[in-house]
Amino acid sequence: MSVRQRKLAAVVKRVLWLIFFAQVTAGFFVDLPYNYWLGWLPVLGVVAISLATSRSVRQQTATEPPAPVEVEPPVTGRWSALNSPADKVPSHGTHSLGQTYAIDITAEPEEGPARPTPVWFWPVARRGQAYPAFGAPLYAVADATVAYAEDGQRDHLSRSSLVGVLYFWLVEGIGRTVGGSRRIVGNHIVLDLGEGTYALYAHVQRGSLDVRAGDRVRAGQAIARCGNSGNSTEPHVHFQLMDGPDLNTARGVPFRWRGVGVPANREVFTAVHDAEQVSGKNLIQS
Repeated sequence: MSVRQRKLAAVVKRVLWLIFFAQVTAGFFVDLPYNYWLGWLPVLGVVAISLATSRSVRQQTATEPPAPVEVEPPVTGRWSALNSPADKVPSHGTHSLGQTYAIDITAEPEEGPARPTPVWFWPVARRGQAYPAFGAPLYAVADATVAYAEDGQRDHLSRSSLVGVLYFWLVEGIGRTVGGSRRIVGNHIVLDLGEGTYALYAHVQRGSLDVRAGDRVRAGQAIARCGNSGNSTEPHVHFQLMDGPDLNTARGVPFRWRGVGVPANREVFTAVHDAEQVSGKNLIQS
């Protein structure tokens, strides 16, 4: 499937979702002039398109598997991995938005307050500051050019209780899907690493950007901070490599973090590099 076809598929899926929710809303006020079950056709269309695009990516990944690209870790300190491609591919259960080899990581400091554990009922939600990952610096994984950067979306409360998770899946997740890829990844940065490889940092903290589109950055340079914007249950770093800057058409590229590799689910690792020695003064304006 070509880039143009993948872009068209993304647009059609969003239109079908809008049609579905428009008719659901209208059904509260008027009687729709067709059978109730026909209203689900847009959803079936979304499922069919998603299966077709996933099959295309899956076939291409199997016949032409991309080589892993080694880069620096996007963080420093002690962290643990979630939804890792070391355990399964696609790591997040989907090839969409270039997530085939994506990974989530959350801070697990040896000193200071520990990461709150998920609960059944109470508290229903927590503020981002309760998590050690919130506000942690994010670093450029290679010398690169900033292809895209935004940090205007709010950081919401955690969704780590049963009620919060149900809201996340049944209400918020659907709404963000209709809103498009920006609402799913939240505040994010895309770095052009050269040679057709791009790095995505998702769920960035609001107002934390130290760079803007067009800036040149060096490996290890602080570029933003970890937040809890977008489709996120708690503050964490979502990182992935992909073959293009457009999330709607990009395909995932496997990565290896220098000195770390690819940590497996629940594996605790410590990332160390010279990031702290690189200040914002090293920014090269284009």
